[in-house]
Amino acid sequence: MTNSSKFLFLIFSIFIFSPILANAQEPLKQELVFNVEPSFDSQGKNEITAVLTNTSRTAYWYLDSRVTQTQETDNALNALSQEFEENIYPTMTKAFGSEWTPGIDKDTRITILFHLMKEKKGGYFRSADEYPRIQIPNSNEKEMIYLNSQNLIAGNIKSLLAHELTHLITFNQKDKKYGISEDVWLNEGRAEYAPTLLGYDKDYEGSNLQKRVRDFLNQPSNSLTEWRDFPEDYGAANLFIQYLADHYGIQIISDSLRAPKAGIGSINAVLTVNGFREDFSQIFVNWAIAVLINDCKISDKYCYFNDNLKNIRIIPLLNYLPTVGPSTLSVVNTTKDWSGNWHRFIGGDGTLELDFRATAGSFFRVPYVLEGRNGDFQINFLGLDKQGNGKLTVDDFNSKNIALTIIPIVQNKISDFSGLESPRSFSWSASTRKEEEEAIPSLSPELKQISQMTREEIMARIFEIQNLIIRLQAQLAGLTGSGVSCREIIQNLYFGMKDNFQVRCLQEFLKSQGGEIYPEGFVNGNFYALTQKAVIRFQEKYASEILVPVGESVGTGYVGPSTRAKINRLLTK
Repeated sequence: MTNSSKFLFLIFSIFIFSPILANAQEPLKQELVFNVEPSFDSQGKNEITAVLTNTSRTAYWYLDSRVTQTQETDNALNALSQEFEENIYPTMTKAFGSEWTPGIDKDTRITILFHLMKEKKGGYFRSADEYPRIQIPNSNEKEMIYLNSQNLIAGNIKSLLAHELTHLITFNQKDKKYGISEDVWLNEGRAEYAPTLLGYDKDYEGSNLQKRVRDFLNQPSNSLTEWRDFPEDYGAANLFIQYLADHYGIQIISDSLRAPKAGIGSINAVLTVNGFREDFSQIFVNWAIAVLINDCKISDKYCYFNDNLKNIRIIPLLNYLPTVGPSTLSVVNTTKDWSGNWHRFIGGDGTLELDFRATAGSFFRVPYVLEGRNGDFQINFLGLDKQGNGKLTVDDFNSKNIALTIIPIVQNKISDFSGLESPRSFSWSASTRKEEEEAIPSLSPELKQISQMTREEIMARIFEIQNLIIRLQAQLAGLTGSGVSCREIIQNLYFGMKDNFQVRCLQEFLKSQGGEIYPEGFVNGNFYALTQKAVIRFQEKYASEILVPVGESVGTGYVGPSTRAKINRLLTK
């Protein structure tokens, strides 16, 4: 063979086999420079150097050169890469489809980069990396996932990796195949469901699901579809997708990802294809009722099937109607599309009349839940006219029916959720009355005297009685010794729990810690805002023992293992 023919053969060989060479394993310990997001990077850098520490069947694993590589990090990376190959990647791609492969870099392996990020940042995916640098100069021209190296040793790293892999897959299934971008809320909702799909949420304590339940309960009226990247956004998306998968199967989550539509439109399309009668609108309403009552005995539509979510219930906004004499409450509210609003009415006596009004051009649905004294529930819808106004009358309120909860939901917008949405107003007026012949003549002299008092005078008397009860409780606690009725907190406690003996014990303990921890000193078994604030003060007082070991710097208000351990140590002193 002549020199010229050898040269031509070499060029031909390189041309033919270049895809194979591009897919060959990169050498370990090699360093590459990556573009990163400065808003995530711990030092605000937009470019870092990273070292290739591992190559598995489907991924390259890079570690930020600013991170000291130790035996512990090597072990963590090896264990994670094994879990990725044996569980995460095959399970996720089977359910949701593949990422773009061989992709822009003509390599079947994806790149996973661990770099130093700001505290509480978990990771991210950049669609910019899927485009050539001639279009986007800071593209890495790779199928990439970015994870916070500070979480490498943490127990939730598998969940974080699964979350970001979902976004990488979504780019291929939506942007690449159909030229459309998924609505952020649904993109994040699927990613939030990934740890559950992989079985990482079965052990609820410390799981991503537990974190998102807390996020949701802290602000349940947050809009599902308006995305601001707040914890409550992730909480709402997670809890809704959990309900959707519970009742309609993972197939709906998967098929909607593969559908040539985005957001609500994709869900409606695959619900029809899979033979379901309900659409997104009805499912959202059912979910809003489910997080209020969460009881499969009432209806399997109004509960979670997931054992870890069977006790989740939101605390509605409480509206108390005085039980003596006629009374009226009127409130003006604002809400956003696909937000849950729960308004509960108690008290009153006689006939309850509710007048609901919406602003012009707003499409509301208003389901309501009527709770009977015998424990039964009636669930129905408030009839609204074309202007969005409606009335409801409930007889025998506070005798036969003890509570009414309305759930106004505005459902105007169904697509293009790309920014902050405009709020929509609604108002309600609630009043109770008794028939004239039943009112004053039947009252005792004492009640007649009360009926002639103003509402402010009645509330002042109630406040006096509450203070008296608190003082008596304190005196009783003093007679029994420490003032705390139990010697151990044996379960995790959180915002929203009510009529709970362990919460009562917690409140007694917090009260015993002094006014700087729990100045209000209420002991009623209900874990609401004042108790939560007291827990936060206690956690921050003993931050080195409670918060630091679990990677937190500020109190959470959640009474988990580390908080319980400190409380129990103090109780046994």
